[in-house]
Amino acid sequence: MHRRTFLASASAAAFAACLRASAPAGRAPRILLRSSWQVVNIGDIAHTPGVLALIEKYIPTAEFRLWASADLSEEVMAMEHRRFPNLKIVKGTISADGRASNPDLGEALAWTDFLLHGSGPSLVAARDVAAFARHLRKPYGVYGITHGSYFSASDDKAVLDGARFVYFRDMPSLELARQAGVKSPILDFAPDGAFACDLSNDALADSFLAAHRLEPGQFLCCIPKLRRTPYWLIRNSPKDEKVHARNEAMKVADHAPLLEAIQAVVRETKLKVLLCPEDKTQMAVGKELLYDPLPAEVKSRVVWREHFWLTDEALSTYRHSAGLFGHEQHSPIMCIGAGIPAIVCRWAEQTTKGDMWRTIGLGDWLFDMDVEADKKKVAPAVLAMAKDPAAARVKAEKARALVETYQRETMAVVARHLA
Repeated sequence: MHRRTFLASASAAAFAACLRASAPAGRAPRILLRSSWQVVNIGDIAHTPGVLALIEKYIPTAEFRLWASADLSEEVMAMEHRRFPNLKIVKGTISADGRASNPDLGEALAWTDFLLHGSGPSLVAARDVAAFARHLRKPYGVYGITHGSYFSASDDKAVLDGARFVYFRDMPSLELARQAGVKSPILDFAPDGAFACDLSNDALADSFLAAHRLEPGQFLCCIPKLRRTPYWLIRNSPKDEKVHARNEAMKVADHAPLLEAIQAVVRETKLKVLLCPEDKTQMAVGKELLYDPLPAEVKSRVVWREHFWLTDEALSTYRHSAGLFGHEQHSPIMCIGAGIPAIVCRWAEQTTKGDMWRTIGLGDWLFDMDVEADKKKVAPAVLAMAKDPAAARVKAEKARALVETYQRETMAVVARHLA
């Protein structure tokens, strides 16, 4: 029997017994999640509450804390605490001599039984995990990363070698790790943690939708994106002239398929379109490349969101929509996690994470914007989603069910390694 089939059919009692057996004698198992990479992107924010929700759901006996990166803001922490009221959050680093940079981190490191590196574009916290392994000598694992697009440190492979398990969020990353001879005993696929993000802020979402006359189920969301995020616009960093030149050269052609899709939806259906951001640079991108070029008769049914939002309001809005399309990945991930249809358009500058759409059965909702034939398929796919929302929902729900099977299987492995 295939192991996913076995896990899907295993009784709840047997699974609960497995969790009880993995807990250290006399107390609940303790997990320290190393996550929270940046707060300028709602998708990067979503990794953390997603993995915490998975621990809460599938390892209910466990206690957990968050080891966050330095830029985790008070606003985002408040949002996370609304969902996880008892969550303790620490920041800091481990020095070369093994000392924690502050007492809170030191206490968390002593407290935990297991370090779990959360989803991300790479082994983002490779140095922290390496220091944890070297000085604490406690077990650790990696859950839902892309590998090979970015390297965090020279010892990435050594850290992966020492992990109890390493789960990759896309098959190209898994194959690359196997080819590189990564020695962790478990190398496999796990969905990005953001699929499990279940934050909500219905009050903010409902207020925005009412103000712009967007009715539930009667609008699609669309997210623009430049080839590379111009971080110098939102951080105190120098402008990358090479990145800027590439963005400028490609931006009109890259957004032409989205423009075509928006006009087709407005002209051939009763739906409206909401232009919304995943990161703090994309409000301006959406206005310049999608909203301003529209003819007046189309623009009257397109709403441009002028201000950034947090993950909870965004996800509440997506849940009210008929679906989403655009150049980002994590808003589609959150949509599929909620059973909302989502189409992904990607290009070479982005990581291989988009390939996960094939793994969860959504390959025909994934388009390569570097391939002319794919660019021509975007508008028809979006229009089909708009014209047959029931069929699109069935497709999204099927993908969500497959994601949940992977989540159940992989979190069972996490549970077994807590001992």
